[in-house]
This record gives sequence, C-alpha cells and structure tokens, in this order.
Amino acid sequence: MSTLALLDRIRHDWQVREPDMATAPMLTFITLARAQSLLGDAVRSTAARADLTSATRDLLFTLYRSAPPEGLSASEIAALLAVSPATVTGSTDRLEARGLLTRTLDPDDRRSWRIALTDAGRALVRSHLPEHLAFEQSLLAALSPAEITQLETLLRRLIDHAETNGLV
Repeated sequence: MSTLALLDRIRHDWQVREPDMATAPMLTFITLARAQSLLGDAVRSTAARADLTSATRDLLFTLYRSAPPEGLSASEIAALLAVSPATVTGSTDRLEARGLLTRTLDPDDRRSWRIALTDAGRALVRSHLPEHLAFEQSLLAALSPAEITQLETLLRRLIDHAETNGLV
C-alpha cells in the first residue's frame, strides 16, 4: 500500500469510527510523521555512497559549515546536531580513525576536546555535498520554489509556536 493510500485509509477509518470527533490535528501529525520518515530515510541513504552513516555525515557537514579552524567542542557539536554528546563521541571515534577529523585538548578547558576537520575530511565533504544536495533537490522537485519557501515558513511557525508557548 502506498503511503498516500495508507493516509487516505487512516482518514477514512477515523471518519467511520468517530464521525463527530475532530480528528484533523491527529491526521496532520500522522502525515507529517510519515513524510519525515519517508523523506528522512531517503536522505539518510545518500551517506552510504560516501562510506558514511547519516550521523557521521551530519557531523562532518556541521564541522564544515560551523567550526572555526580550531574546531568545536563535543557539546557545541551536540547542540548544533540536536543529539547527545555520547552520539558525537561515537561518531568522532569512527571519523578520527579514518583520518577525517582530529580531536585535541581544549587549551581553555583541559577536560574538553576540540574537534576539527582534517584536509581529508574537508575534501570528503566537498565531494559528497553536491550529490547530497542534488538528491534533496530531487525530493523537493514536486514543489515550486515558492511552495518550498512557504513550507519552510509554516514549519518554522509551528516550531516557534510550540517553543514559545512551552508546548515542547
């Protein structure tokens, strides 16, 4: 069953089971969850072509776009990735073993490490990034540029509403 057929079935089943109940919010969240799962799985799959996991790729991309030359701390990376520091440590171990990043003691805090890309890490990001972006663009091709902007605007509004009102 296709995802759209499944969503239609769920909508229909709720209308039959509870015709007087306003189930639209739940159906919207089911649709968001299915879209995130389906599209997220597709985007994660591109990492394997660069011999990476999605977690290690995201770490490399984060260092490439956000780190100064001396690198970032694991806690800074974790905050930028919205993951736990333990997740960063595991990914860092794997990437350091491959020579894609370095880990050095932070001169300002000897209990902390600074994580930075190596030349090989930067080269891998530069070679993989165009393929990754092209694939994401292909997933968004069903929408016009204006619709993509509108989608992002609406999602950002939902995020702001939830955070501002203490709902999350």
